[in-house]
Amino acid sequence: MNEQSEKAEHYFAANPKSKVRYGLIRTCLRGKLFEFLTASGVFSKSRIDLGTRLLAESMRLPSTGCVLDLGCGYGVIGIVAASLNPELQVIMVDVNSRAIRLARRNVERNLVCNAEVRKGDLYAPVKGLVFDCILSNPPVSAGLETLTAIVHDAPKHIGKGGFFQMVVKSKVAGKRLCMILEEAFGNVEISARESGYRVLTSQKQ
Repeated sequence: MNEQSEKAEHYFAANPKSKVRYGLIRTCLRGKLFEFLTASGVFSKSRIDLGTRLLAESMRLPSTGCVLDLGCGYGVIGIVAASLNPELQVIMVDVNSRAIRLARRNVERNLVCNAEVRKGDLYAPVKGLVFDCILSNPPVSAGLETLTAIVHDAPKHIGKGGFFQMVVKSKVAGKRLCMILEEAFGNVEISARESGYRVLTSQKQ
């Protein structure tokens, strides 16, 4: 499989076909050191991408309750959230089987005891559950229809007063997603921005 084909399957291929080539990222987020095992066939295998880093550094977390990392990849956002607050229960979801295996190994690698990883498409693995916070670095390459589904279904899975936080490239559907979030929640704000990315935040009223 060539590099272009591998890139195309990064975000949302359920079963990547590329040859597995492992990597290891050591990084500091929110003042803490983390290690993440990565591999080919998952998003941003060589470094923590700027969007994920911005969301990890700026995300608002509840003091207690449940947090969902939707489209977790190899687990950065969910693991950082769980590590920052042991009182939280974090569920991490991804459709990519390779990402799921990596996320589970990274939960163990970073000695996180309050996070679990589930495989499945979007909200299917957490059907019937309600969260205090949903975090997502969404698969933009999956198309606007998928991004719209993530946003429109989010209020069903967030309790009153809870937050939905999504990081997007400012020039890639940023304005459109602001409108979609406004439609779904009745409010939206840009809670952080840096290096061409912005974190869009809406609260369940």
